[in-house]
Amino acid sequence: MKFRSMTSAAAILGLAVGLAYSPAVAQEALTVVSWGGAYTQSQIKAYHEPFTAQTGITINSADYSGGLAEIKAQVEAGNVTWDLVDVELSDAVRGCDEGLLEPIDASILPAAPDGTPAMEDFIEGTITECAVASIVWSTIYAYDSTVITGAQPSTMEDFFDLAAFPGKRGLRKSPKANLEMALMADGVAPEDVYDVLNTPEGVDRAFAKLDTIKSEVVWWEAGAQPPQLLADGEVVMTTAYNGRIFNAVATEDKPFVIIWDGQIFDLDLWVIPKGAANLESALEFVAFSTATEQLANQAAYISYGPARMSSNPLIGDHATAGIPMAPHMPTAPDNFKRVVQNDYEFWADNQDQLNERFNAWLAN
Repeated sequence: MKFRSMTSAAAILGLAVGLAYSPAVAQEALTVVSWGGAYTQSQIKAYHEPFTAQTGITINSADYSGGLAEIKAQVEAGNVTWDLVDVELSDAVRGCDEGLLEPIDASILPAAPDGTPAMEDFIEGTITECAVASIVWSTIYAYDSTVITGAQPSTMEDFFDLAAFPGKRGLRKSPKANLEMALMADGVAPEDVYDVLNTPEGVDRAFAKLDTIKSEVVWWEAGAQPPQLLADGEVVMTTAYNGRIFNAVATEDKPFVIIWDGQIFDLDLWVIPKGAANLESALEFVAFSTATEQLANQAAYISYGPARMSSNPLIGDHATAGIPMAPHMPTAPDNFKRVVQNDYEFWADNQDQLNERFNAWLAN
């Protein structure tokens, strides 16, 4: 996949000099917006608390359900109350293109412990003009092994097979990931998914496959909902963010099983809304939270892979459950076989149109 290159650092060089670990000068608090639940808790432990301990700057956490709508509303109103937002890659690219986000100079990012510059240490494509990635994560599906006790699902096709595996399905209330999974369940090879989805016929095919389970779908919006849907018995299978299911298994002893086949893997990145009041401190937080040690520390709380290569050897056991975390990363060799990388260019170009189509489909 092609990623756009970094732009000139000159635009914010004056702001950036010395930010990586210098004390912030004026602001006492930052509002950091993320996805809630176990994911935000992992950020609080790995990023927020040590950042506050080092700088004295407090962090106010807020949750949202993704997308650019709230950022756009704040920027256009000239009343930006969020300092940093955790976004998906397609939103990072689109928000930058639309002038909704501040540029981030990669020179503020600290080198790896062995001196490797950040631009060489981050996984390719995880630093863009207006965003710096922290994690690699996946949308997977999962089931409760105490509910499905006979033949066990193992493929994306099984998720869509109501005859072999009757019962309610949980799906995120968004076309993203659902359309890709539907095509794989309909026989499209992972490497061909976006070629097919880039045609009107391919979109029709994906929605037709979703039609086959629509009557049994329970829709979710927040990442904390799928584990709860499984725990409450409202669904027999649900798509979910892999870390949320792992957290339920590791810390709550839930009998959930992740199916990695057909996973859609993606990045989450930090962005700063255009006109954020606390820009200098926000940049300092970006530099601090994406350092090698902090990214490895987050993996002790949730099973999302660090965006820096130097973090991987530092991944140890789960902070409370004592489970070795490396095998539970989306990119672990046993998990990373039939996979699709979210195509940020496709979604940046087509998300509005497909959201409209999806909402109309839901209403029918």
